[in-house]
Amino acid sequence: MQKRPIFDLILKRIQESRKFIQVLLGPRQVGKTTLALQVAEELDKPFYYVSADTATLQDLTWLQQQWEIARQKIVKDKGCVFIIDEVQKIPNWSSLIKMLWDEDTRNKTDLYVIILGSSPWLVQKGLTESLAGRFEIIPVTHWSFFEMNKIFGWSLDKYAYFGGYPGAVSLANEEDPSRWKNYINDSIIETTISRDILLMTQINKPVLLRRLFQLGCIYSGQILSYTKMLGQLQEGGNVTTIANYLDLLAGAGLLMGLQKYANQEVRQRGSSPKFTVFNNALMTAQTNKTFNQAKDDREFWGRLIESMVGAHLLNSIRGTQIELFYWREGDKEIDFVLKYGDKLTAIEVKSGYENFRRSGIDLFVNQFKPNRILLVGDKGMPIIDFLDIPITNLVE
Repeated sequence: MQKRPIFDLILKRIQESRKFIQVLLGPRQVGKTTLALQVAEELDKPFYYVSADTATLQDLTWLQQQWEIARQKIVKDKGCVFIIDEVQKIPNWSSLIKMLWDEDTRNKTDLYVIILGSSPWLVQKGLTESLAGRFEIIPVTHWSFFEMNKIFGWSLDKYAYFGGYPGAVSLANEEDPSRWKNYINDSIIETTISRDILLMTQINKPVLLRRLFQLGCIYSGQILSYTKMLGQLQEGGNVTTIANYLDLLAGAGLLMGLQKYANQEVRQRGSSPKFTVFNNALMTAQTNKTFNQAKDDREFWGRLIESMVGAHLLNSIRGTQIELFYWREGDKEIDFVLKYGDKLTAIEVKSGYENFRRSGIDLFVNQFKPNRILLVGDKGMPIIDFLDIPITNLVE
C-alpha cells in the first residue's frame, strides 16, 4: 500500500534519535497502526507490536512483560522498535512507562518506542502527568481528498459523499451504499463511542451522547442553539452536559461544535455551536440518501460541500496553534474564521445551489479587519484548489 505523506515525518523523527517517545494520536480507522508498521519496516530494525485494545483485560503487569519482550528483541547496532497500541486502556500506564523509559535511557538501551492512541484527551493526560519532556506528539488525522484521490482514485464528489476512511473503500457503492453505511456506523462510530468514550469516561447519559452525535451529523454545517438541541434530544440533559459531550466527541475525532468568533472569549463560549463533522462519511452514514440522490438534492449537497471544507480545516489545524470559528450577526454569516495569533482569515463557501443567506463579509470586515478573505466554490476559488493549500498559507 502507498504511504501517506505523514509517513516521512514519523520516519524522520525516529531516525533522528531515541530521545523521545513518538506518540501518534488520531481517530480510529485512519491508519495509525499501518503507519507505525510501515515505519518499522523502513527502518530495517526488529519491531514488536502489542495492543491494549482489549480494554480491561490488560494491566501494568502485562505492559511490563511486553516491554521486557521488546528489550529481548533488540539487535546490536540496530535496536528494536516497540509499538504500543491503545495504551490509554491500561490504568496508570504513564507512570510505568516513565519508569521503564528512564531505566532504558540510563542503561542506553536501544529501544525506540511508538505509542498509538485514539483517545487524545486520555493519552495527553497521561503524557503531561508523568512523561513531560520525554515525548513528541504527531497528530494522525482523517484522510484528505488528495490522499484518497492519489491512492484510491476518488473524485471530489465521491470524497464529498463517502469521506475518507480507507478501510471502507471496497464497500463504497454509489448505487447501494447500505453495506458501507453499516460499516461506518457499526465498525467506526459505535466502536469509537463504546470503547473510546463510554468505557473510558464517566458518562451519566449514554443515550443522550449517541443522540447528540446523530443530531450533530444531521445538522453538520449548521448552527443550532442549545435550546433547540435540548428540544430535539428530549433526554433530560442540560447545556453544560451537552457542551461536555460535544468536547468528548471532538476529542474522539467525530464531531465538533465550532464556537462563534468574538473578541471576548466569554462571548465565544456562550455562543450557539456550529456542528461540523471531522469526516463526511459520518454525516452521510446517518442519511437514507444514495450518492445520486444526495447530488440531486441541491441543498443537502451544498451542506455536504460545506461540511467537507469544514472537516478539511478541522483536520488541518490539528497540531498547530491555529483556531477555527464561525461568525454570525443577525442573518449575516461567515462560514469559517481562522485565527492565528492576531491574524484572521474569513472563508465563505459557495456550493452552487441558491443560497438565501446574506453574506456577512462586509459587516465582518468592518468589525474585525481580517487579513484575508476567501470565497471558495461557486464564482470563487475552485474547491479542489482550496483543499490543496497548506493551512499555514491561509493565515499568513
